[in-house]
Amino acid sequence: MSTARRADAGVPTPAAAAVRRLLDLLAADAPAEELAGRATRTLADGADDAEAAWIEETTRVALSVRRVLDQYRRREAELVALFDTAGDLAGLRDLDAVLRAIVRRARTLLGADVAYLTLNDPLARDTFMRVTDGSVSAAFQQLRLGMGEGLGGLVAQTARPYASTDYRTDRRFHHTGTIDDGVAEEGLRGILGVPLRVGEEIIGVLFAADRTPREFAPEAIALLGSLADHAAVAIDSARLLDETRSALVRLEAANETARAHSEALHRASDAHDRLTRLVLRGAGTDDVAAEIAGLLGGGVAIHDTDGGELARTGTGPVTPSAEGLAASRADGRAVHADDAWTCAVLAGTEPLGSITLTGRADLSEAEGRLFERAALVTALLLLLRRSVAEAEDRVRGELLDDLLAGPTAAGHWDAGSLALRARRLDVNLTRPHTVAVLDCEPSQRPRLAAETARKARGLGGLAGTRHGLAVLLAPGDRPGDLARALAADLTRALGSPVTVGAAGPGHGPGRLPALHAEAVRCLRALHALDRAGDGADTADLGFVGVLLGDRADIASYVERVLGPVLAYDAERGTELLRTLHAYYEQGASLSRAKDSLHVHVNTVVQRLDRVAQLLGPDWNTPARALETHLALRLHQLTRGHQLTRGPAGGPAGPRPGPNGPSPAGPSMAG
Repeated sequence: MSTARRADAGVPTPAAAAVRRLLDLLAADAPAEELAGRATRTLADGADDAEAAWIEETTRVALSVRRVLDQYRRREAELVALFDTAGDLAGLRDLDAVLRAIVRRARTLLGADVAYLTLNDPLARDTFMRVTDGSVSAAFQQLRLGMGEGLGGLVAQTARPYASTDYRTDRRFHHTGTIDDGVAEEGLRGILGVPLRVGEEIIGVLFAADRTPREFAPEAIALLGSLADHAAVAIDSARLLDETRSALVRLEAANETARAHSEALHRASDAHDRLTRLVLRGAGTDDVAAEIAGLLGGGVAIHDTDGGELARTGTGPVTPSAEGLAASRADGRAVHADDAWTCAVLAGTEPLGSITLTGRADLSEAEGRLFERAALVTALLLLLRRSVAEAEDRVRGELLDDLLAGPTAAGHWDAGSLALRARRLDVNLTRPHTVAVLDCEPSQRPRLAAETARKARGLGGLAGTRHGLAVLLAPGDRPGDLARALAADLTRALGSPVTVGAAGPGHGPGRLPALHAEAVRCLRALHALDRAGDGADTADLGFVGVLLGDRADIASYVERVLGPVLAYDAERGTELLRTLHAYYEQGASLSRAKDSLHVHVNTVVQRLDRVAQLLGPDWNTPARALETHLALRLHQLTRGHQLTRGPAGGPAGPRPGPNGPSPAGPSMAG
C-alpha cells in the first residue's frame, strides 16, 4: 500500500510513527543513543526515500533537542552547586569545611577522579596543598609547588587557568622530580587548574584531574573558575572573620586590662592617700608598716640603709635580701627573692632603706604597684624624719662646737649654760665621755659627717665638724674600743678608709677641749704611722701615745707592756725583769748579759724563753723591743728604784729569795 493510500485509510505512515516515537523518547528523557537507534530501526522497516530523509532530519532535530536539554540540566546542576556553595558561604563557620565542600563539588560537577586546592605562601614563595578530595597518595597530599613549577605553580605565578590533556607528556610546564613523583604516585594524567583570586591578589589554585588523559572543555574550565571564585570569597571572608574575631578578642582584652588598670589605679591611689595621711599626721614607721601589712595581707619589716630594723609587724626578724635589694635599687621595682618581696626605699637615686614583705608567694600586678607606692610613702616618711634629725643635728653640732671651743681670749665661757643646753638634748656631761675625731678622703667628708651624726644619735651623744674634721662626743670610758668600732663601721658604710683618733674619758664641759686636742693628735699620729682606716686612742699607740698625751699615764703604760713579767716575778720571786734589763743594757748579747748577771748562758736563754711565753713570740722584734726597753726605763724612773750594782760597777748577784740566796743555775730560768 502506498503512503498516500495508508494516510487516507487512517493508518500512520512509517515517518509519522517514527516522529511520534521520537517525541515519546524525548518526553521520557531517553538517552541520545536510544533516539538514534529508534530512527535506524524505522528506516529498516521499509520507509521510502522521502520518508527516510524526513525521518533522518527529524532525528537530527531530536538529538539537538536532547543536547540542549542536557546542557540545561548540566547548567542547572552547576547553578544549584554554585547556589549551595553561596549558601555555605553565607553561613560560614568553619573554613576547612567550606573548602572541602567546594573541592568535593568541583570533583562531582566536572566528573573528575581527583579535585584539590592549594594556597600560596608569600614567605616561602610557593603554593602548598590545602584540601584534597579523591586523593590516595600521602606524598601528593603534601606537595609544595614553587612559583612557576608544574601546572599549579604556573597558574599561581601567571594568574591564568591552564589545562593539560596528559601532564606526564606535556612539555609546556616546568617539571621537577618532587612534583612528577607525587603526580605519578597519584596516577594523574589530565589536569585542569584555575587561580583563586581576591581582587588583584592570587591566593591559590583550584584543580580537577583525571587518572586518564582528558580534554577539558571550555564549559568545564568556566565551571571550575566559578567554584574557584567562590572558594576565594570563602577564604577571604574567613580571613576577615578571623581578623574581626581577633580584633574583638584584643579589644575585649584591652577593655579588661583597662578595667583592671583602672581598679588597680583606684586602689593604689586610695592606699597612697591613706599612707600619706598617716605620715602627715605624724605617724611613725610602726604605723606605716602596720598599714602596709593590712593592705597587702602579709608581714612587713622596714629597714634603714645599714639593714637596721626600723619597724616590723606580722613577721619575725628578717634580713633584706641583698640580691633582691640590689635589683630593686636598679629599677625601682619590687623584687621577689629568698621567699620574700623586697622594695628599695629611694629618694631619687639615694637609698634610704628597704621594705620587706613576707607571707606572700606572689603578688598581682596591682599589688606590686601598691607595694611600690608604699615604698614611695615610706621614703617620704624617712625624708621627713631625716629633715627633723638634720635640724636636731645642727643644734647638737652647734652645742658641740661651743663645748670644744673652750674659753675665749676674754675668758667668756659659761660651762653651766653649756651643761644646761646639753641636758635639754638628753646629754649628761657629768657622766664620763669620750671625744673621737674622724677623717677620710676629702670627697667623702660630707657623707662622713652625716654618718657620724647618725652614729651620735644612736649612742646618745653629739656630733659636728671642727676644722674640717668630723667630731663625735659619746658617753663611755673606753675610747680605744669606740675608735676601733667607729673606724670599722664607717669604713664599711662609706666604702673607703675612715681613720679615728679618740681620747677620754672626761667629766664635765671643762675637760672636753683638752680631750679634743688629744684626739686630734692621736688622729695625726695614726696618719703618720700609715694606719689609715684604723681607730685608736693614745694608750693604743704605745710610747707614741705616752709622748702625745697630755695626761701621760706611765704606770698604765708600763703595766700594759711589762705586766705579765712583773706579775710572774712577784708571784714566784724570779728575776725575769732584771734579766730582761741586763739583756737590753748589754746590747742584746747573751754572753755579756750572763757575765753581768753572773749566771750561766743557758740560764739567760731559759729566762728569756719564759719572757717570750709571757709577752708573746714577737717580744724581741724591733718595734716591741723599743716598747719594752722604754717601759723598763720608765719602770725604774717611776719607782725610784735602781738595780743593785755589784763590785766593780757590775750588776750584783742574785737577790736573796724568801729561803736564802737563789741559785744562779738553770733552775732559776723562771
